[in-house]
Amino acid sequence: MNRTTLSLIAGTAALAAVTGFAALNQPAAAGPDTARAAAELPVERTSLVCPAPSSSDLAETAYTAFTPVTKGTQDNGSAELLPAGQESTDTGDESGEGDKGETDEKGEKDGKGDKKKAAEKPLLTQKAPGTPAVGETNGGDEPALLGTAEGQFAPGWTVQATSEVAAGSGRGLLGVTCTPADTEFWFPGVSTAADRTDYVHLTNPDDSAAVADIELYGKDGALQTTVGEGITVPPNSSEPVLLSTLTDEKQDDVTVHVNIRSGRVGAAVQALDDKLGGDWLAASAEPAGSLVIPGIPKDATAVRLIAHTPGDTDADLKVQLASPTGLITPAGHETLHIKGGMTTAVDLGDVTRGEAGSLILTPVDRSVPVVAAVRVLRGKGDDQESAFIPAAAPVGTRASAVDNSAKGSTLSLTAPRGTAKVKVTASAGSGGGKAASQTYTIKKGTTQDVELPVPEGLKGTYALTVEPLTDTPVYAARTLKATREGVPGFTVQTLPDDRGTVAVPEADEDVAVLQK
Repeated sequence: MNRTTLSLIAGTAALAAVTGFAALNQPAAAGPDTARAAAELPVERTSLVCPAPSSSDLAETAYTAFTPVTKGTQDNGSAELLPAGQESTDTGDESGEGDKGETDEKGEKDGKGDKKKAAEKPLLTQKAPGTPAVGETNGGDEPALLGTAEGQFAPGWTVQATSEVAAGSGRGLLGVTCTPADTEFWFPGVSTAADRTDYVHLTNPDDSAAVADIELYGKDGALQTTVGEGITVPPNSSEPVLLSTLTDEKQDDVTVHVNIRSGRVGAAVQALDDKLGGDWLAASAEPAGSLVIPGIPKDATAVRLIAHTPGDTDADLKVQLASPTGLITPAGHETLHIKGGMTTAVDLGDVTRGEAGSLILTPVDRSVPVVAAVRVLRGKGDDQESAFIPAAAPVGTRASAVDNSAKGSTLSLTAPRGTAKVKVTASAGSGGGKAASQTYTIKKGTTQDVELPVPEGLKGTYALTVEPLTDTPVYAARTLKATREGVPGFTVQTLPDDRGTVAVPEADEDVAVLQK
């Protein structure tokens, strides 16, 4: 037997020994207990878009930003609002250092990342979590804003624009919560009538163009439109689209569907009435069989419900009002029938009758996806003002509402499915003060306008943060009121989950997958 044959035998024996060891010591196969539950960690970056605040030269707009204090974040980051089309002034890393570069005689940076065009100063810069930051603009030529929060400022970052317009079409108090960009929106409650001037604002925060389609649905179905398809929104810019220019049909109650073909945008509708003031209409919660419209002011003089079913199937909804004492069926409006693909509206009058209330819409029999909103009037005669409340998503883990003052703010909480406990925290004021908290119990099927905790030594405005302490779904809305020259201005914002955390699965190495 030669040396080559011996080497082959030895090599074969060694390979067999290794193979046998691997077979005897093979790791256990992955089972149901191998993967761990996902951990909820704070988000590290939040981007929001704010539409151009007003076209009125008389508009006075306040911007307020707030981040609740969140455990598990690092002690760095930034948050600022910039006019659309401008570059951020933050050239450093999260620690604020970054490449400072060299500066020539004209004050222009050179070196890597050189940008000869200086970025505009942010309208608003956040200083610390737990304290609101404020900024303001005046007039009707102000642009849309793009906001970015990173690091400790990202989880739950909330921004609102609140405008006071003293006179003219849409006069009153107008408020809008700045939102993340998305690809689809539903707005029941708009109008193409002669006394309404409704714009849908499309704001593109990205560096590439977005393309949007706008569809209108009235009482008989889809309205014939002329230029509603293929609307291009340039990068880092905003496009206000006057809805009455998209169709020749004049209808009081219309649903707008914004669908983004490419890219993504932020969208909101500014609804201005010649006689009844105006407000912003935020997008309805996603189409669903059951909907909640929270926080109808107790002194509402007229409530109009507008609903639309996106598909071809008719929907029949049970209409109930969650009052402070329980669920009530409005007389004469026990149910609402909505034909497939059409928009239906019904006047509920002063349905709240001086008490806090939220509308609960549930299927009569089968569940059909629906979107809905209400238009609310306060005041009488020539002193009426209007606001809109869309169907809302539940608070979830946490939500915040900003720009509250010592007077004129109302927080409404409703728990349609079961009794809930809710913690409400009033932050420190934008100009000083100490945070305060209170816990409330909301009984099943009721709505409560809670007595708000007010920060001790409050200066400026403050934020309200709502945190359910039980698993029962809670819905919330905040109303701001400001009367000027006898006109009862008001605006209502719903409080969906702030998406301050994200689920991150935990994983371990599993070498067994290499042997399959």
